Amino acid sequence: MGRPILHIDIAIIGGGIAGLWTLNQLRKQGYSAVLFEREALGSHQTIGSQGMIHGGVKYALAGSWGSGSQSVAAMPGIWRNCLEGRGAVDLRGCKVLSEDFFLWSSGDLQSRLAALFASKLLRGHIRKIAPSEYPPPLQSSRFRGQVYRLADLVLDVPSLVNTLARQQRDAIFSIDWRQASLHRDGRRAELVLPQCTVVPQQLLLTAGAGNDTLMAELGSAQPAMQRRPLQQVIVRHEYREPLYGHCLGSNASPRLTISSHQDKTGRPVWYLGGELATAGGEEPPGQLISRARGELTGMFPWIDFGTSEWATVQLDRAEPRQSSALRPEHAFVGRVAGIDNALVAWPAKLTLTPDLASAVVRQLECENIAPRHPQQLSVLQDLSRPPVATTYWDSLLP
Repeated sequence: MGRPILHIDIAIIGGGIAGLWTLNQLRKQGYSAVLFEREALGSHQTIGSQGMIHGGVKYALAGSWGSGSQSVAAMPGIWRNCLEGRGAVDLRGCKVLSEDFFLWSSGDLQSRLAALFASKLLRGHIRKIAPSEYPPPLQSSRFRGQVYRLADLVLDVPSLVNTLARQQRDAIFSIDWRQASLHRDGRRAELVLPQCTVVPQQLLLTAGAGNDTLMAELGSAQPAMQRRPLQQVIVRHEYREPLYGHCLGSNASPRLTISSHQDKTGRPVWYLGGELATAGGEEPPGQLISRARGELTGMFPWIDFGTSEWATVQLDRAEPRQSSALRPEHAFVGRVAGIDNALVAWPAKLTLTPDLASAVVRQLECENIAPRHPQQLSVLQDLSRPPVATTYWDSLLP
């Protein structure tokens, strides 16, 4: 008897937000598809996200409101449609941490925001609010800044991953690369497993920083990838009021971006990003924590955080290579050089994931790859199923 062959429309490698969203969208459109993940679903970049679905205001503040601006500005609306069950994927049941996101500064923001108010792309995305509407951490007589509300939202990332995975459990499997390999048959890619050989119409690589290794296994180095280091800061404390927002300083990009979470026992956690995390990407963790502690003390001298515990999360933002290693403006989907049936994809930002999945669909349609094979995965049923990744505050601050 010959080796079993599994013919399928799409085989996806990588179970972060890009792979999970695309799996959901493709199966909803009638494609047979399967996803393989080496570790836990959402590992590394996805679970390290703050969960912000933003419309690009922070990029506009930095003066980088470029060619991708229109698609970014549309993102909060696209995600909200999905949360209501009216979008390309069904996110009903995903926990929304906040429908509000704030922008504040101790200085005068009006001159810096004047151009934003005039922008058609940002109309309705930002408005100044009265002190009575300030989030609780800013409701102090000692606060002297201005506060704006953005039309952005914040999702609970583990809930997001769970929501996408739960709907496709029958098509998501663990993969052990000690026993599996990518194989190149001429100009076509196949996935060799102990159980069978998976022969897809299209192979899709959505493994984030692992994409370059997967491409190398296929004998390709293009499209090239870049890594931009990031080091977020976690602080678990005793102050119960949440905060979601950007604090502006003297630089163009947000001085500090704060999102609020709870650990597995319900204790409050603030997750700190922004300029602190980007500039501190390669800083010694203890030194970065010292700076973060000083930032919170300086910004919120009226808040008693009680006993606090600190940790940092070092991440690589894996993206398609840009000139001068700049941030990409678009989600990226491209052909793996030399392979006729393999695509590689990076979303660039959590918020751009819908754009990535739609770009995959357009690429399939452009190449006349239509649903063809049945969703018959019984040959894979002996494979284990990957869990959802643990949040960094629960793994680093047990």
